[in-house]
Amino acid sequence: MDEVTGYRLLIADVYELAGLSRRISEREAAAHDTTVARWHVLSAVSEEALTVPAIGRRLGLVRQAVQRVVDDLVEAGQLRAEPNPAHRRSPLFACTPEGADVLDHLWAESEPARRETVAAAGVTVGELREARAVLRRLIDAHEG
Repeated sequence: MDEVTGYRLLIADVYELAGLSRRISEREAAAHDTTVARWHVLSAVSEEALTVPAIGRRLGLVRQAVQRVVDDLVEAGQLRAEPNPAHRRSPLFACTPEGADVLDHLWAESEPARRETVAAAGVTVGELREARAVLRRLIDAHEG
């Protein structure tokens, strides 16, 4: 196998894992009266405030779809807009304390199932770090 074939197979596996994870997350989110889209947007801004286009890039979604979810989360009091010194017309969005609570609750509720999956796969923390590092390098090369 050459590098291009290996890359294509990796991407196919990432898509498959993302699809499986999304279906599981949809069930978990519904059980807590929210949506997986809201969960993903809250997750995207959990460490730093981002603009709608930046959230879209992070999640692989178009800006318009993200904007609808952001608007819903702002209306629900789970996100807040902050001034963006780099671009006046594109505010940054951050979790409110209520949004952080929702996110913490979703993560806590989903943690046992995620631990079971990782254990069943026999994957170590080191392997997860290494896999993520490879994915981040590929992402950075694309954004180059």
